[in-house]
Amino acid sequence: MNLKQLSQKLGLSQTTVSRALNGYPEVNEATRLRVERAAAQYQYRPSTRAKGLATGKALAIGHVIPISTKHEMVNPIFGDFIAGAGETYARNGYEMILSIAADGQEEQVYRGLKARRAVDGVVVHGPRLDDSRITLLNDIGLPFVVHGRSSGASSPYAWLDVNNRHAFQRATDFLIDLGHTRIGLINGMEFMDFAHRRRDGYTKALLAHGIPLDPDLMRSSEMTEVFGYQSTRDMLALDNPPTALLCASLISALGARRAVEEAGLVMGRDVSIITHDDDLSYLKNGDDIPIFTATRSSVRAAGARLAEMLLAAIADPTLPHQHVLLEAELMVGRSTGPAPRKE
Repeated sequence: MNLKQLSQKLGLSQTTVSRALNGYPEVNEATRLRVERAAAQYQYRPSTRAKGLATGKALAIGHVIPISTKHEMVNPIFGDFIAGAGETYARNGYEMILSIAADGQEEQVYRGLKARRAVDGVVVHGPRLDDSRITLLNDIGLPFVVHGRSSGASSPYAWLDVNNRHAFQRATDFLIDLGHTRIGLINGMEFMDFAHRRRDGYTKALLAHGIPLDPDLMRSSEMTEVFGYQSTRDMLALDNPPTALLCASLISALGARRAVEEAGLVMGRDVSIITHDDDLSYLKNGDDIPIFTATRSSVRAAGARLAEMLLAAIADPTLPHQHVLLEAELMVGRSTGPAPRKE
């Protein structure tokens, strides 16, 4: 059913029906309720394009993904974030636009979205240290929120982040309390802000306990299963191998477990493993008892919360920038145990 047909059913003008459905104050309450009930009865859904023309908004939110990290489109972490954000957009009558940007072309994509009025705002993913996108978006006046933070960025911006530094400091402390002193770090790419903060938490905990830093026990790259496997295999081949590993994602932790088992060792007995980001819809960390000890933070909930922040900023541009820092919960699973005794 279209707007004209619904108007005829109600005996009202199309303008009155449209204004009632869009919450205009000049439509009295009785008429608004009558129109809403009829819309529900006849399963009428207003055209997003028409509604956008009426309100002057695109009713769409943009997510720009650099092509160099296009693997994130099938990464369960990114998928969970998009699912949480998408539910919030749909509930508020917004659509989502995913744009792929070739290396070095992100600025043109953002400027194009603004010039065409294709979106009302954007979410910035994977912030880097001193991320230039923050200054750009402030300059062109496109509302945005950042999933994460950018150390060194001087322009003001709204963000939602997990306390990565504290999560990895706490996880390292936990391993030290179990007697481990040879603790490997399998991190993400450290020009990314989250990975920089995670390494900082790890090193801070080691130094606080008087444990010297060993570059041979630190790796950083794409958080893939293969990277987790290769990093663990190489570390286990050292003359003084680690007895514990701290992984930046569940995906790389799966690779670490493969390398441990391939070496004839037992996870949780010979080598302890802690992972981050284990609360994923499509890749569960066990059932009642987690397989991996993990610093847990729901990516799906983060996506929903960030979407709410952006929609609020679009509705009221005078709102101050929101800063939301989420704490990760340490969940003890079967992958950690006391440091093995040296014979």
